[in-house]
Amino acid sequence: MLSEKAVVTDTQTPRGSRQELLHRADELWACDTLEKAESFIRSLPTPISLANYVAGELELPPSPETKFIDSYEPKTGNLLFRIPCTQEADVEKAIGHARTAFRTWSKTTRAERSRHLRRISELLQEHRELFAVWESIDQGKTIARARVEVDRAISNFSYFSTYILHEQTAARMVDGVALTYEHRSPAGVFALISPWNMPLYLLTWKIAPCIAFGCTAVAKPSEITSMTAYLLGILLRKAGLPPGVVNIVLGDGPTTGAALVASPSVDGVSFTGGTQTGMAIRLSTARQIRKRLSLELGGKNPTLIFADAMGPATRGRTLRVAASAAFENQGEICLCGSRIYVDRAVYEQFVAEFAPYVAEKYVLGETMGAVASLQHYQKIRGYLKLAADERATFVLGSVPAAMERHDEGGYWIQPTILTDVSKDSALQKDEIFGPVVTITPFEDEEDAISLANDSQYGLAAVLLTNDAARLRRVGERLEAGMVWANCWLVRELGTPFGGMKDSGTGREGGEYSRDVFTEVRTLHLAA
Repeated sequence: MLSEKAVVTDTQTPRGSRQELLHRADELWACDTLEKAESFIRSLPTPISLANYVAGELELPPSPETKFIDSYEPKTGNLLFRIPCTQEADVEKAIGHARTAFRTWSKTTRAERSRHLRRISELLQEHRELFAVWESIDQGKTIARARVEVDRAISNFSYFSTYILHEQTAARMVDGVALTYEHRSPAGVFALISPWNMPLYLLTWKIAPCIAFGCTAVAKPSEITSMTAYLLGILLRKAGLPPGVVNIVLGDGPTTGAALVASPSVDGVSFTGGTQTGMAIRLSTARQIRKRLSLELGGKNPTLIFADAMGPATRGRTLRVAASAAFENQGEICLCGSRIYVDRAVYEQFVAEFAPYVAEKYVLGETMGAVASLQHYQKIRGYLKLAADERATFVLGSVPAAMERHDEGGYWIQPTILTDVSKDSALQKDEIFGPVVTITPFEDEEDAISLANDSQYGLAAVLLTNDAARLRRVGERLEAGMVWANCWLVRELGTPFGGMKDSGTGREGGEYSRDVFTEVRTLHLAA
């Protein structure tokens, strides 16, 4: 995933009283359909300012030097709202509230924590459409895709609410000498930083296990997509989560995120985002050896299609899986399969059938949304201009029009299929993170594996074949933290989530999240 440079405006945005902030929150909370939300946006004389959620209350940062960041609606390019760029002093105050809350929250029973998680899950379910509506407006995705992600956010809280009730530990005997057993305790206060592509889902993927295992948090969503994080703060307040257990601060990476990560009062960082930002986090915390890091970073994932997968019985599945892995959420998913490698025996057939399938199934404004920001639009366009300059073949799509201003009709890019791309091209190497896929032939299994592994990244891979022996033989040699065989984006929440190489370090999910958020001690009891 990619970092964006925020557009910072002046300091003149009205601050408002707490009563005014609560009134504005109630107005937004009532917009639970697209029609209501769009009508509300049109009725505003000036863009609203979102607030932080700190110590159980909505507040605009009190620091007088606080500036505000403009956030635009991807589907129209219109200014949607402003968010505070929270300064270091106010970040530290939020961390202080989390540390105070940790003293009590870390001692609560698992049953009590489970009850809070269940309540949050139930409220999210009750207000599912509200969150889907604002996620669609704020990020640019379709409402159908937004509903899927809200459902996954609901599952995050539901899953960990039960997981912690059935934890196991290990005990061992040193014969005749001692009984040893492992004891886990909450690891402390965490910085939870989530990206702009799946804002609510990935934020709750961090918050749910953090508080489930007795830790407290200061969370920072992307400045590009802050709305559902703001709404989540309102929901946590309604759910009765004790003040300070979860705090949400808004702002950009260089100011707010950097202050949060580097603070000596933070015990761990769970970050999802770009590889360059991940490197910066490691550098800024290098002297804080005790600080835990879980970094889920970029990907340039391969999809391997063997000849047998294009047979009559499975051809439809192959087209569907390859297309969804390439173009779901406008290609703005770190797990997308943006490099497709096809057995040369069926290469021409696949290209000829794949393009019309994509054109039919992924239609702008209907089944495919806008990309998230003007900066990202310009980035993707730059890669497509490179494709034209390198004389790649545009099987589908074209270089989109140049766009320099936000108010030019939204950030729409057609699904694009490229062939005749050199293996050394930046189109094959860089994480474009948009609706762009390359298709390349391979000769045999060894060639397919070599091409798939020829990347600095190792997050995910897709393998399409009917040969059961090949599924294991090839799947186990792919340098990827997650491999999907004849499917994509199927997850059981206890499985390890994370990548190899420059795609990050650490794993999360089930017991792997427990490893992130707890300290393990070994107690030796004399016999």
